[in-house]
Amino acid sequence: MKPVSRDHHHSLLLCWKIRTAFKNKISVERVKKYADWFYQEHVLPHFELEEKYIFPVLGNEDELVKQALAEHRRLKRLFENGEEPLKSLSLIEEELEKHIRFEERVLFEKVQEIATDGELKAIELHHASGEFKENTEDVFWV
Repeated sequence: MKPVSRDHHHSLLLCWKIRTAFKNKISVERVKKYADWFYQEHVLPHFELEEKYIFPVLGNEDELVKQALAEHRRLKRLFENGEEPLKSLSLIEEELEKHIRFEERVLFEKVQEIATDGELKAIELHHASGEFKENTEDVFWV
């Protein structure tokens, strides 16, 4: 589960980048462009991995899985909302961080308690290999 937690680290950095951008009065368009890239390249594949290989360990009827799936749907709507980018980015920054903390501290703990070695190997096998590739086209957070 360590590679999945590393993905979470990069998503937490996205939250920090959004906060930093707002503090430094970076244009919403620049932040939205980066967030859109991050969503396509990292969030969607990460959600897919969790939904196909991690959540089934507990089953779709598990309350923690139901909560995580509801949060995934909410976050997808926020990332895909083109109508109010400032509001959406503010909510992404808050809700993504809460979601990650929930998965790390609660859901993943339960998964690790009951997952078989085979299930843990499948998660590791299907995790996108390689290092995180940053988009350095517009480094607005430095």
